[in-house]
Amino acid sequence: MLKKRIFTPGPTPIPEQVMLAMAEPLIHHRSPEFKEILGRVNKNLQYVFQTGGPVLTLACSGTGGVESTFVSLFSPGDTVISVNSGKFGARWVEMPRVFGIKVAEIKVEWGRAADAGSVMKVLKEHPHAKAVYLTHTETSTGTRSDIESLSGAIRENSDALVCVDAISSIGVEEFQFDKWGIDVCVTGSQKGLMVPPGLAFVALSGRAMKAMDASRVPKFYFDLKKALRSHEKNDTPWTPSISLIRGTDAALQMIKSEGIENTWKRHSKIASAVRSGLKSMGLELFSQQPSNALTAVWVPQNIQWQVLNGILKESYGITLAGGQEAFIGRLFRISHMGYFDEMDAIGVLYGLEAALSGCGFNLEIGSGISAAQEVLSANWKNP
Repeated sequence: MLKKRIFTPGPTPIPEQVMLAMAEPLIHHRSPEFKEILGRVNKNLQYVFQTGGPVLTLACSGTGGVESTFVSLFSPGDTVISVNSGKFGARWVEMPRVFGIKVAEIKVEWGRAADAGSVMKVLKEHPHAKAVYLTHTETSTGTRSDIESLSGAIRENSDALVCVDAISSIGVEEFQFDKWGIDVCVTGSQKGLMVPPGLAFVALSGRAMKAMDASRVPKFYFDLKKALRSHEKNDTPWTPSISLIRGTDAALQMIKSEGIENTWKRHSKIASAVRSGLKSMGLELFSQQPSNALTAVWVPQNIQWQVLNGILKESYGITLAGGQEAFIGRLFRISHMGYFDEMDAIGVLYGLEAALSGCGFNLEIGSGISAAQEVLSANWKNP
């Protein structure tokens, strides 16, 4: 028997409680029963985002959630500043241009995060920019940006909206929507929130909601003003993904039971253990500012990623993610976000040690597992 284990940065593993909730018989989306569920989801999303403002649920991917912000907050001819530090940051450069929105791009080397100085420089060059789009965790590189300091610098020096792609960081990294002065934040269901793909969640500040009144980009399905009007009644403007919302309800209750601060700490601990194990095996990490959501690793010289990946899947049931764009075949990525615990960290390192050894990579068997255990054992509790 070979148990399959997925360590990709989306989709991520689904808890049994979530799967059982999604398996419940369908109910009508305009019924009081569904509105009660959606109302609970709306409230618990506020807890996870750490905001007192609305968090909208959309039936789409995270990319669709970000598109909803471009079409709902701006007008053709407006300028936004977008930080491009990887495959997904590049989308927030390309996407607004489709709608006639001008983009001032801040290009950052893959594996590095934007600094406040570079953002301030471009803000001074574009003082009338309507927004700055930032990526909290760049999934293509496993890199985390310091959103707190970036948002603080933007708010101190500009009236631009602070818009954050937190698709791979909500429920993983510390995120304080209200405290940090964020205006827009988007995440997706299939990452730290432990639900299958298909939902996007959009948090909005009062400044962002006010900006909608001036928006002139054509829109219909992704009109956030319509979504806000329905949200006030625990309703949706269009047919929602009923089963996915039921799963989200269960997942959010799990996070709330654990406590959001404990959820952040768990991810930090497991990420540290995995990275320690990888380095002890002689592997080189890619990111200069690693995220707690996933770890990007250089494929060792003389090892073919396709061969390594095949051994992991066929012999150990482990699915990792490869590199993207120019790093296809050069990087692999290990997710540790969402429904992961200490045993998962040990398991993926065990499989990787065995697969690398099978590829002829010279390493001391058990070195990665031992290093990870040292990190994890620092938090062991005595009976």
